[in-house]
Amino acid sequence: MKGFDNKYKSFPDFILKITKQIWEGKDVNSIANFYTNDIPVRSPFGVTYGNQPVIDATFKTLKEFPNRQLLGEDVIWNGKDDEGYHSSHRILSKGTHLGEGYYGKPTGKNIYYRVIADCACKDNQVYDEWIVRDQGAMVRQIGFTPKEFAQKIIENEGGLEKAQKLFNSKSDMKSEYKPTPAPKNSVGIKYSNILYKIFNNDYDFSDYARAASIYWPGNRIGHGREDIVKFWKLIKDALGNIKFSVEHIGYLEEPNKNHKASIRWFLEADHLNDTSEFGEATNKNIFIMGINHAEIIDGNVIREWVLFDEVAIWKQILMK
Repeated sequence: MKGFDNKYKSFPDFILKITKQIWEGKDVNSIANFYTNDIPVRSPFGVTYGNQPVIDATFKTLKEFPNRQLLGEDVIWNGKDDEGYHSSHRILSKGTHLGEGYYGKPTGKNIYYRVIADCACKDNQVYDEWIVRDQGAMVRQIGFTPKEFAQKIIENEGGLEKAQKLFNSKSDMKSEYKPTPAPKNSVGIKYSNILYKIFNNDYDFSDYARAASIYWPGNRIGHGREDIVKFWKLIKDALGNIKFSVEHIGYLEEPNKNHKASIRWFLEADHLNDTSEFGEATNKNIFIMGINHAEIIDGNVIREWVLFDEVAIWKQILMK
């Protein structure tokens, strides 16, 4: 790979090895080498700039979860030497809540949750990142509901008037990274079209295999089309005037392997309906940043990982 250290056998090898070096090797300061000085990092809670905030946040997380492991489940990637590379890295994160910090006093609880990070890379560095964590799974295992933890964040930030606003459609999205359009017949385009169809009320989910599995925020797992319909309805039933958009398409079509797609998406809607998932309607405008991974065989989804931050949604609902 042009511009990358020869010790990395491939682009996925680069992503997996620097992640392990930083976190499990506790070589946090190496972030200054692997992340550019002005990198924008976007999450549902906002945008940071530069590698120093990444270093600071990593030290804080390791203080709370000193034995944290980041198990790389998959890297869906695209790119070439001349234009650089893009990865969508799905991680199963494990650790024990042993230190005091953002998540409160240590509980000693063992937790696991997924993270997906989309990174644009060139010359041995990450220069653009989008990251979504299953924070709903994290806080449930520590002892909070997503609503309770969102309220705790608001209080810690000084109350409703001082609480920090979250990432939304008006946030800074400028980047040096320019994605290459996915071919029309690629698995990435096919899966993006499926996601658009989900938000049409008459969609029958026939693009999902009968035995498909879904991994939903909160460490919830479903099997079969009925469960898949049930989980997607948790969003659709609570919100109205939904505007869904696909922001990035990644795809991987390797010989003798299942085809894979990664989709980063935005959803903007109004909280119009009472539901058990998101409480009483507030008419508040809600913005969701999500990243999905999917495996597809013969045009049918067989496995789907859906990731968005429930705590971020609840913080918007509570800041009415």
